[in-house]
Parts: sequence; structure tokens; C-alpha cells
Amino acid sequence: MSDPNFWRTEVWHPLTVHFPIALLLFATIFKLVSLFIRQTKDTFWQRTAAVMLYFGCLGAWVSIYTGDLADGIVSRNLCDPTVLKQHEIAAYNLAYLFSAATVLDLGQRLNLIRFKPKGIHLVVTLLMLVGIWFLIRAGHSGAEVVYEQAGGVLVPTADCAGF
Repeated sequence: MSDPNFWRTEVWHPLTVHFPIALLLFATIFKLVSLFIRQTKDTFWQRTAAVMLYFGCLGAWVSIYTGDLADGIVSRNLCDPTVLKQHEIAAYNLAYLFSAATVLDLGQRLNLIRFKPKGIHLVVTLLMLVGIWFLIRAGHSGAEVVYEQAGGVLVPTADCAGF
């Protein structure tokens, strides 16, 4: 952790994780707004939510990849590695949920899924809302890893006396 080089492997994760957080959060908000405005797939709210969902989902998987890279380095310095495991599980859950939402939304948008468009729209929104729950859990446990468990910020004493 005392390496002054900025381009350490474990630094790639915080560099890549914040874009999908913002994109997926705003995609969910836009999708919710579109539920109350109009139910067609071509409204501004629907199109904007779809673009943010697709890029946010892609970013979530990139963040999981960079998180796996950082895991091998950061986990050696943690006093309680179960927090890192909780972070990883929440991250995978949110990535799977937003991926399912992306597949359904893209399938509907490309007319591959023609079954009950309003129902699909509602299912996509529900998947995204549950995904936001896991996004909050992943963010909270990620903050615990960074600020309480020395995941790149705080260097504990050799005996972890402060924990």
C-alpha cells in the first residue's frame, strides 16, 4: 500500500466503479419516471434510460473485472476479509440483475420480445430497483473495505490493533 505509483493494479477498480454507479442509478430513476409519463419505448425518458442502462451494465462488468484484479492485492491487507466477500457478492448480484434488465429491454427494443410490452417494462424496472438495492450494499461494503479495512487508503498496524 505504500507504493507511490498511481498506476497500481488495485487503483483501476476505483477508477472504473464510479461511472456505472452513476449510470445505473440515473437509468433507474429515468425508467421510473417513464413509468408515470408514457408507456411507449420511444420517449426521451425511455431512450435515455436504455442508453444509461446498457453502458452502466457494461461498466458494472468492467468494474467486477478490475475488482477481481484488486482483490488479490487488497485482500492480503484486510483484517476482516468477509467484508470484501460481501462486497463481491453484492457486486455480482447487481451485475446479474442489471444484465437481465438489459437483455429484456434490448430484446423489447429490437422487437425480439413482443410479449406484453407494459409487463416487460415493469419487470425491467423492478429488476433495476432490486439492482439498486445491491448497488447500495456493494457501495457500502466497498466503503468499509476502503475506509475501515485499509483497502488502499488506511495502512493498519502489523497487529491490526485498531480493529
